[in-house]
Amino acid sequence: MSDAGVNTVALIGVGLMGGSLGLAARERAGVAVVRGFSQTRATLDLALECGALTRACDSLEEAASGADLVFVCTPVRLVAQHVKAALAAAPAHAVISDVGSTKGPLMRALSPDEQRRCVGGHPLCGSETAGVANARASLYEGATYFVTPGAHVDTAAYQRLYGFLGAIGARPVAVDPEEHDRLMAVVSHLPHVLANVLMTQAGLHTGARDALLSAGPSFRDLTRVAGSNRRVWTDIFLANRAALLAALATFQEGLQEVLEALAANDAERLGDAIGRAAEQRERMLAAGSLPARELHRLIVRVPDRPGVFSEIMVALGDAGINIEDLSMHHMSAELGGTLTVYVLGEAASARGAHLLAGLGYDVITGSAVE
Repeated sequence: MSDAGVNTVALIGVGLMGGSLGLAARERAGVAVVRGFSQTRATLDLALECGALTRACDSLEEAASGADLVFVCTPVRLVAQHVKAALAAAPAHAVISDVGSTKGPLMRALSPDEQRRCVGGHPLCGSETAGVANARASLYEGATYFVTPGAHVDTAAYQRLYGFLGAIGARPVAVDPEEHDRLMAVVSHLPHVLANVLMTQAGLHTGARDALLSAGPSFRDLTRVAGSNRRVWTDIFLANRAALLAALATFQEGLQEVLEALAANDAERLGDAIGRAAEQRERMLAAGSLPARELHRLIVRVPDRPGVFSEIMVALGDAGINIEDLSMHHMSAELGGTLTVYVLGEAASARGAHLLAGLGYDVITGSAVE
């Protein structure tokens, strides 16, 4: 049994993401058995050859049976049906997760009972290349890995997934499924839309010189993701349609401001727009600095009712407080239990305590090392 309490992992879909999970599970998390199912035998054979799997299965049900942790790594449009099938086929103790880039549709498709054992996930990592042939155990090292529990999530299920992700080197961060989709619409899906439009506009330029032959580094940087996998990104845009429409509307407002400033020959207004962008970029770059590894703990008294655990994890995640570890001690239905959350630094501990106190929880803080 690995340190994360996982002996057998099942992969439904064994491409770059699934294959890398299999390699990381074996090489970094000490998982003994990795079972996998894919639509093509050639993919399974390659996964066995490179060590991403220890056993190839003929069906999703066969792969999920006997697993402690199941990852659905199939296209976004298929995730919900595959998660439901895995929940039905896996043992009662198994935790089901996925790696899709939209989370709201999945959680809305699940019943409260199904949400107990399904914890959505979205790793912010990848590669220019696809397929299990390009899988590597280091893919998730240091990567932010969004974890999106539903309101009815079981604490033990969350802990199992969280522990496994930490073991493979990822940095799990809890976020509400719907908030995740709004966030991804702004920082991932909208940039893909803009890159496609910019590339098309440049390609259709009808001047004396081909615009694409004049493209410099800034244009190449802005359009790096243009023309990404057509089927995959069509599915993502449609799955996150409402949030992407809202992000496009806000972006349109920003463009309108620039249009009006240019039409009015208003240098100050243009300069202000550039200045605001510079300030936000500085914030982004500063956020990349990691704090010193000084563990502090928050001991939270929690009642025994659905949604409590998810509320706490999501509140801390939304506040940018990364959880390094956690444990749960349940006393009884009447008394509830104690949730202990470990964070980096005294400042994060103080912010977390203030945040949770504002939500009505009793919190005790202190250094993790007395």
